[in-house]
Amino acid sequence: MNIGVGLPTSTAGISGQLLVDWARRADAGPFSSLGVVDRVAYQNYEPFTALGAAAAVTQRLRLATMVVIAPLRNTAILAKQAASIHALSGGRFTLGVAVGARGEDYAVSGIDSRGRGRRFGEQLEAIRDIWEEGKIGPTPTTAGPQLLVGGSSGEALARMARYGDGYMHGGGPARAFAGAAAKAIAAWSDLGRPGRPTLWGMGYFALGDGNADAGAEYLRHYYAFTGPFAEKIAAGNLTSPGAITDFIRGYEDAGCDELVLFPTTSGVEQVDRLAEVIG
Repeated sequence: MNIGVGLPTSTAGISGQLLVDWARRADAGPFSSLGVVDRVAYQNYEPFTALGAAAAVTQRLRLATMVVIAPLRNTAILAKQAASIHALSGGRFTLGVAVGARGEDYAVSGIDSRGRGRRFGEQLEAIRDIWEEGKIGPTPTTAGPQLLVGGSSGEALARMARYGDGYMHGGGPARAFAGAAAKAIAAWSDLGRPGRPTLWGMGYFALGDGNADAGAEYLRHYYAFTGPFAEKIAAGNLTSPGAITDFIRGYEDAGCDELVLFPTTSGVEQVDRLAEVIG
């Protein structure tokens, strides 16, 4: 199993210079990928913009959106953004997409959230054609970015199996990932596709004295839309080397291919601390 690290585009006190420094340190460490999240109604950096900066200062890390809320974007623009990051990074981009769970992101974007699943399916059907036709560049010289689909509903998993290269899980304990992965593999098999989908997972961490409380508070705020469940998410923040090691082992046993750990505090030293843990 590969292990990546999240770029802290949504935690408090993030500057452009810190993001660039973070990306450089991650590229020099034992990580395989660098992931970003997507929100509109939040104090975060836009994901494609952040990955463009990361592409300029990294050489080997796979860059990934985890996930972009696709129905908030025009399909042609989304395809162009993804192809641009893919080209800027020398073919290192993974496009993770889903419909998103927060109504306020749709509201502030002036887009009706009703029918978003249908629109999302249409986008997935169209995006590879856009890459291949060459009318909207830069046209990928290979098959284009790796395309992963998130979501937990039967419809989401069917879309993943039909249009994607794999499945991107939204986080939680290893047993939750294992259950979702089994459903993704079943959907893949039901469609008659060979092999199995690529499986990505994610978790949250904050290492060092004084960071556990700040990290938990960030998660409560970021997931406030879930109500009381936000407290359970905050309780899952990994705050010790042992907790991270056990979390990694659980995901590996569950068949995860790429596990990306996102920081819940902003200090760039978090990259080095995580690197020491995973070695």
